[in-house]
Amino acid sequence: MNHVLCGLAANAALPSELVDRLIEIADADIAADLARRADLSHAQALALASRVEESAAWLAYEGRLTVADIDPVAQPDAALALLCEGVDSPEWARLFAADPVFERREKLAACSGLPSDVVETLAADTDVRVVAELALGTTPEVAARLAGHPHAEVRRAAAVNQATPPPLLAALLTGEGLPPVLRCLVCDHEETAFVHDPQCPRDEWGPLPGNFCEGTHESAVHEIQRRALENPATPTDAVLRFVNHPSLRLRWALAARSDLPSEAYGQLAMDPHDGVRADLAGNPAIDDALIRTLAGDGGHDVRRRLAHNPSVPLDVLIRLAGTAKIGTTLLPRIAAASPAEVEKLAQSPEPAARMLVAQRRDLPAGIRDALATDPDAKVLKSVASHPGLSERQLRAMVDRHGVRVIAQVAANPDATSALLEDLTRHEPPVQKAFREIARHRNATGPALRNCLAVRQARPLATGHPALPPQVIAELLTDTDWQVAEAAAANPSLPLAVMSDLVPRL
Repeated sequence: MNHVLCGLAANAALPSELVDRLIEIADADIAADLARRADLSHAQALALASRVEESAAWLAYEGRLTVADIDPVAQPDAALALLCEGVDSPEWARLFAADPVFERREKLAACSGLPSDVVETLAADTDVRVVAELALGTTPEVAARLAGHPHAEVRRAAAVNQATPPPLLAALLTGEGLPPVLRCLVCDHEETAFVHDPQCPRDEWGPLPGNFCEGTHESAVHEIQRRALENPATPTDAVLRFVNHPSLRLRWALAARSDLPSEAYGQLAMDPHDGVRADLAGNPAIDDALIRTLAGDGGHDVRRRLAHNPSVPLDVLIRLAGTAKIGTTLLPRIAAASPAEVEKLAQSPEPAARMLVAQRRDLPAGIRDALATDPDAKVLKSVASHPGLSERQLRAMVDRHGVRVIAQVAANPDATSALLEDLTRHEPPVQKAFREIARHRNATGPALRNCLAVRQARPLATGHPALPPQVIAELLTDTDWQVAEAAAANPSLPLAVMSDLVPRL
């Protein structure tokens, strides 16, 4: 791969004539960047599709090519891309429904709005992968038929499809009213009885590691049930019998459903597996009493997931903030807090409460400024990147808490050029701050030069348009390919250098 030419192909400042020259020499890697250019003309798109066959599909997805531009026989991937994008071409659909290459029939089966005769052809395909792909997104009428397909993979796909009629989804859970499953991926590939070693390195299409079949397609039927339990269209009454099922995976599939009665959620809250309780903790449908119960759960990830639940009461959330690993993120309940709640949180004696509300970026100026003087460093880290803070306020944060807040101050969109330069000279240096400065809109040449000395910030700084053109040109030969590619993609790269980089035929 020529990383410099790939970077140049993505350079927004590349003149049209140099785009033409790149098209003339493009390989698949260069073409991938050219196809994403916002300024690519229709004529250039046609030339690129002619030069690099696979680029036709990329250009079709980008909307740069139309039905009139594509020969479905010579450019099948591009034609399928347009079909997947909703282009109405029954002739193309019929052509691909009979294509000997199953991958093309499979891709066609994923398209919506196909003619009814094409759907019938795909539903009767001899390759189960094609029929399963159709079942994933087809209409209720076709999904209802495919729910009784003899192959388990097709039934699994129908169990995923939310358009499958609810009575059929319920039947997929129990098998009642459906003909028996005759084939599965295990017995398609192996003689039964067979257990697929969980450590098996094989990666071809077939049974997943750990799957088994002793003649009744046990793993496949289990997977059909799991998918139906996860499907929100499956009737509530049908799924309740699985709340105490011996299979962990089936119980786990219920934890995120929003339609269970409180008694069922209560049973799941006592599940011995942390993963079930963690998914339940993040479920907005659980009630206040259960939330408070789960707040004391010491299982892995339970309290963190509970903190992200939009229904969690504020008093519970404040307690969780002191014990759960929430991270620096705006939690849904905080984002939905009323103005009165925001004010109460900002004035709370608990630093955790002030830290949570400081993550909001729509705070009234008075509350924002009060939090900017908070004595607790965790609160300042949360508020430091809030827009509207002055240079004086940001510098005061650095003076008080130094390395604990520098990265967040550097991420503030209103940080001045002078402040960013000073932050690059801070002792001791803060690695994350250099990455923030390297992508900051107000970064200057001197600040960016300092960022070049930090390995993780170097590619970002190289791509910044404020970096001096001479420095950008020098970085084209950097030993780090990411740096060289970023230099070539920098819109401040001199035009003469761009021209010299593109070979002439």
